[in-house]
Amino acid sequence: MREFSVPPLVVVPPESNITDLVLRQAGKASNPALFSRLDAGGAWQNVAATDFLADVRALAKGLIASGVAAGDRVGIMSRTRYEWALVDFSIWFAGAVSVPIYETSSPSQVAWNLGDSGAVAAFGESAHHENVIRQAVTAEGLTAVQHVWQLEGQGLDALRDAGRDVSDEELEKRRSAANLGDVATIIYTSGTTGRPKGCELTHGNFVELSDNALAIIGDIVHENAKTIMFLPMAHVFARFISVLAMAAGTTVAHTPDIKNLLGDLQSYEPTFILAVPRVFEKVYNSALTKAEDGGKGAIFHRAADTAIAFSKARQDGRVGLGLKLRHALFDKLVYGKLRAAMGGHVAHAVSGGGPLGERLGHFFQGIGLQVLEGYGLTETTAPITVNTPSRIKIGSVGKPLPGNAVKIADDGEILAKGVCVMRGYYRREDLTGEAFTDGWFHTGDIGRLDEEGFVWITGRKKEIIVTAGGKNVIPALLEDQIRADALVSQVLVVGDNRPFIGALVTLDQEALPGWLQRHGLPADTTLEQAAGNPVVKAAVQDLITAANTSVSQAEAIKSFRIVPADFTEASGHLTPSMKVKRAQVIKDFETVIEEMYSAPRS
Repeated sequence: MREFSVPPLVVVPPESNITDLVLRQAGKASNPALFSRLDAGGAWQNVAATDFLADVRALAKGLIASGVAAGDRVGIMSRTRYEWALVDFSIWFAGAVSVPIYETSSPSQVAWNLGDSGAVAAFGESAHHENVIRQAVTAEGLTAVQHVWQLEGQGLDALRDAGRDVSDEELEKRRSAANLGDVATIIYTSGTTGRPKGCELTHGNFVELSDNALAIIGDIVHENAKTIMFLPMAHVFARFISVLAMAAGTTVAHTPDIKNLLGDLQSYEPTFILAVPRVFEKVYNSALTKAEDGGKGAIFHRAADTAIAFSKARQDGRVGLGLKLRHALFDKLVYGKLRAAMGGHVAHAVSGGGPLGERLGHFFQGIGLQVLEGYGLTETTAPITVNTPSRIKIGSVGKPLPGNAVKIADDGEILAKGVCVMRGYYRREDLTGEAFTDGWFHTGDIGRLDEEGFVWITGRKKEIIVTAGGKNVIPALLEDQIRADALVSQVLVVGDNRPFIGALVTLDQEALPGWLQRHGLPADTTLEQAAGNPVVKAAVQDLITAANTSVSQAEAIKSFRIVPADFTEASGHLTPSMKVKRAQVIKDFETVIEEMYSAPRS
């Protein structure tokens, strides 16, 4: 199959915009809790729809009084927290356009987002963020930026006070002015392939996509559901879920530090979560490491194999009695504890931002947590496709959401069309023209469609490696398998115009001490020492050898080097959504790569 489309199930009035979703919830007799916030005592306190609406209106009036005009751009630089959503909706109520900025951004990156978008104001979470914004404004001469408000301290109170003289009528005129075709936000790409581009996402992208998504996943995302946001709110995935939750009346909590995630999951008890694949990998690897450190590694491995086998058998429609009994046993010994660690009530998880892999998908499905893998980009308001509880194919990224279509080009590239696709790149008609062909958006990903319309991703078009011998190699096929092991943090397959395929491997610093002890090595061995240790190198070689069995001889990794430091966002090698910046890694480790290819091979 080359093309598959799903008609919309919900038709949204053209004069609608995102703010109508808040009014939808505040108008309900149930007055649902839209958010939960941790109070000073560590207890979760709900924020009712009417209370959220009142505060949003007060802040929106403050923006209007401060000179923010309809269509003006306003930046938001903050960690994930309740106030992020609060000011986001306030900007929309004022008729303005929000511009998210990752809270880890440097002054030059902040300057690019604010300057390119022509922002007139910005919110910073703390004094630190305000300082970074002001540095950017001063260094680049961004005279258009007239205000910088802090989310902490007295910043929001000052804004509320500023808007006291703005009438309800003026606010309503601003709030209702935007329609589905108007830009709601400009989200800048993470920059894995060059200078970030501003994606113009409209009110229609969010509202039409949310209402149509709810038509098929409303049994997960609904008024009695709860989720906790821990992904960066500047990322399109978290942003879409924020609006989707508002459309459904789902209660959303926020945790800014993933180090606190386990405790927050247990105290908040969400019913579903969203995460990128690396988070699921870390959950699995942490559980495995803990079991092995406690001398229960063999039990965990048998439990994991049973969970995977159970999931596969159930997907095929036949689960044998012996497998059922083993599964029931491990549910008491292992799976129940894993579910309890995540709060005890999480039945579903949505995964996006990269390939999860069949093994992890079946593992979580087998322990009682259904992971619904989806696929999308910043340019598509996050999801183009998603698996649903009623029809899931683990390993695929699901079928197009209602109102969207997918097409496979002659070269295997995935093309998308529908309510999810952006209006274009801000002030870049040249790039917009290149990205579309006859209304179809070029995703840059390679994949296929099966006979039922499920999409299967095989790799990035720009990341395909062509060896000196002319062999096309998709790095992700190897990288995902190797990275799934607890010992490994990141893998980067190289070999463009080279005689063979090689790889750079980094070690997981958290898992390393326990792994070393179990293999008779000192737990305090440094990363640099471990990178050169023959036992560690042999273990990595075993992982690579196993992964090589899934590809042809010409595609197999023939040599590798363990890098004595991890790829991180701070080092400039990962995006905030945990994707490897391939070009940057290759540039920074050019010497290591050259040595690998010049060294004699046995």
